[in-house]
Amino acid sequence: MTDVQDRSAPPPPARPWPGVRAILRARRWWRVLTSMRTAIILLFLMAIAAVPGSLLPQRSLSPSAVATYFRDHPALAPILDRLGMFEVFASPWFAAVYLLLFTSLVGCLLPRCLEHGRRLRQGPPPTPRHLHRLPDYTRRDVDLDPPAAGELLSRRLKSQRFRVRQEQTADGVTIAAERGRLKETGNLVFHLALLAMLLSLAAGKMWGYEGNVLVTEGNGFCNSFQQYDQYTAGPLVNQDTLSPLCFDLDDFRATYEPDGTPASFTADIGVQERPGASTQGVTIGVNDPFRLDGNRLYVTGHGFTPSFTITLPDGRTFDQLSAPFLPEDNRTFGSQGVVKLPDLGDGSGDGFAIEGFFAPTGVVTDGVLTSVDARPLNPQVALFAYRGYLGLNSGAPQSVYSLDRRQIELGALERIGSANLRVGDSATLDDGTTIRFDGYREFAALQVSHDPAQIAVLISAIFILVGLVANLLLRQQRVFVRLEPRSMGTGQSGPPGSTASAAVLTRGGWDDVQQFVAGLFDDLGDAADGERNTTT
Repeated sequence: MTDVQDRSAPPPPARPWPGVRAILRARRWWRVLTSMRTAIILLFLMAIAAVPGSLLPQRSLSPSAVATYFRDHPALAPILDRLGMFEVFASPWFAAVYLLLFTSLVGCLLPRCLEHGRRLRQGPPPTPRHLHRLPDYTRRDVDLDPPAAGELLSRRLKSQRFRVRQEQTADGVTIAAERGRLKETGNLVFHLALLAMLLSLAAGKMWGYEGNVLVTEGNGFCNSFQQYDQYTAGPLVNQDTLSPLCFDLDDFRATYEPDGTPASFTADIGVQERPGASTQGVTIGVNDPFRLDGNRLYVTGHGFTPSFTITLPDGRTFDQLSAPFLPEDNRTFGSQGVVKLPDLGDGSGDGFAIEGFFAPTGVVTDGVLTSVDARPLNPQVALFAYRGYLGLNSGAPQSVYSLDRRQIELGALERIGSANLRVGDSATLDDGTTIRFDGYREFAALQVSHDPAQIAVLISAIFILVGLVANLLLRQQRVFVRLEPRSMGTGQSGPPGSTASAAVLTRGGWDDVQQFVAGLFDDLGDAADGERNTTT
């Protein structure tokens, strides 16, 4: 038997060209990317991706903490480093999630905003043909003809702030009413403000910077990367873009609780908008920064800077040698630090260093100095003196607050004595060098922050709150009514009437919707009774 092709069957659809298939596939993926579900998923992924940045040390914030993590976890740290866990917010995978989220939000919100704008200019949508398929459907006969019933319902709905659309059709009268469109407006405002906040935060990271420096009373610094102890800056920031501000720390004051713990502290500073300009005196505190042209100067901490005078055996004297000592205990402010003198100037190339422990209120027990109070009631210092090569020109990075222990281990830096001193006391070391503890000054830990997008972030946060409140509290309600002439059975007679069909759609809940619809029909019944009484 020979197969006979059915010539009446339609031919199979032609396979689209490869270029057309690629365009169709791209459009399909674009629809998936710009859906609200995808935007929510990407926002959730970005929140998860930011978790390692808060749990692990970041190079941009604390390189020393990252180095410590490598020493403590030699096997795990290299793996995390290859995954970008120590530079989370600068990693390619975090940037990919961030950019995809932006693209999804823009592609999702822009069409919705355009569509919402068109709907705001238009009236309510037309009444659906099949009202019985909608929720909260009700049908009832009333003793008013469709035009009269339609006019009455329109007035009633307008009095309740509904936008009403009444149309005359061949079958009767249709009414479409709507209120609460600002709910969708609030929803769009919330998402647009969220997008604006993300953009503002990104701009702040790109053009913002932050620097920390310790400044002793009587000293100052200018806004320069070279003078900061530690700083972070966006990729579009360089030395030329920094604000040319200079600050002098004139006086520092700390207050303490009855138990001796620090309560608060303030600093009197002199501000110059540029080097050589007139000085403006201001007072700043922990939560009261100085603000100028997008820059903020904070006080984030404080401590003590001991001062020493060194007299060498040949009679040469180096006075007012000082350096900040970093607090180890925030309750008693026992502090450690190093004072370095790179070159003694005798042609030997040797340097001199004092490694010490400063106690604001010192107590010596069995030859060991400890601090019992943060207030400087009995300042003392325990010191170890070193002479030799400090390793400052070795090319290896070295902290200004500690000695290079490798030089001590190699014997290039030799300890030549130790002592416990009060203010004004002196000690003579084994080689004849004399050290005098001259006193102390207080230092303030200052932080300069520049974020050009901080106002934009604040405005975005306000609109996020406004949009969220509007979206949660407002209710979008639509009422559809169809009025048709009431059909009379054969042999029946009576006053003209209508068959009213009503349905309601809500977003945000409507607890008394049934009572509302029943009230509309009751109004029609009352109007019909009043008309009959007038006729009688």
